[in-house]
Amino acid sequence: MKSFYLTDAGRVRSHNEDSVTILKNANNEYLLMVADGMGGHRAGEVASSMAVTHFGKRFTSTSSVGSKLDAVNWLTDNTNEINKKILDYAEENPDSKGLGTTLVLALLTKEFLIFGNIGDSSGFVLKNKKLHKITHDHTLVNLLVQAGDLTEEEAKFHPKKNVLMKALGASEKVELDIFAVETDIEGILLCSDGLTNMLTNEQIEKVLEDNLEIEEKIIKLIRKSNARGGTDNISVAYLTMKERGENL
Repeated sequence: MKSFYLTDAGRVRSHNEDSVTILKNANNEYLLMVADGMGGHRAGEVASSMAVTHFGKRFTSTSSVGSKLDAVNWLTDNTNEINKKILDYAEENPDSKGLGTTLVLALLTKEFLIFGNIGDSSGFVLKNKKLHKITHDHTLVNLLVQAGDLTEEEAKFHPKKNVLMKALGASEKVELDIFAVETDIEGILLCSDGLTNMLTNEQIEKVLEDNLEIEEKIIKLIRKSNARGGTDNISVAYLTMKERGENL
C-alpha cells in the first residue's frame, strides 16, 4: 500500500481552514481524515485541527480498533468527544462563535473498511478504475435533491449549495454517518469540497489512472483545481491498495 495527502489554500482564500492526515497504528490499520473548518477569526482551522488531532491521538495510542462493531463504537464515541471539545472551545472563546468543521474519514483494517462523515467533505473508493462516492453530503441542496425538489444538475449551481445541515460544533448532538464497504477495491480517496467543486469524477479518475507516482497524482489534482479557479481550500488524502510492481 502507498498513501499521500496534501492541502492547499487555493487561489481565493487568504488562509487554509482544512486539516488532513493519514495515520497507521501498531496493527497496520490505517486512518485517513479530511476536515474542512468554518468560522471567523481563523476559527475554522482551529476546529478542523482539533477534530483531526483528537482522532489521530486516539488512533495512534491504541494497537487496534478491534472488530467492526468495536470500530463503529470507537468512531461514535470519539465523534461525541470532539464535538463537545469544539463546543467548549467556542464558549470559552467568544471570537470563535460559529466555528465548526466537516469531517470525512476512512478506517481500513485487514478485515474491513469503514467510512464516516459529517458535512460535505467526500469519501470515495476507486474500483475497476471508476470512482464511487460512498458518503452523503449533509447540505441543504442535497436534501432538496433527495426530496425531488431539485435535480442534481440544478444543485451544482444552486446559490446555497454550500449551506451545511450538519457539522461538528454546530449542535450539542451530532451523528456521524457510517458506511461499511468491501475491501476489494483499488484505492480510497477523501477530499474537501475544494476538489469536488472544481473537478468532475471523470477528471479525478483520469488523474488517478495516470502513469505517475502517488505524490504526483495528488499534486496534479490540486494544480488542476487551482487552474479551474481554486475558489476554496483543497485537501486530498489518497491510499492505493496496490501500486505498480507492489505486492500486497
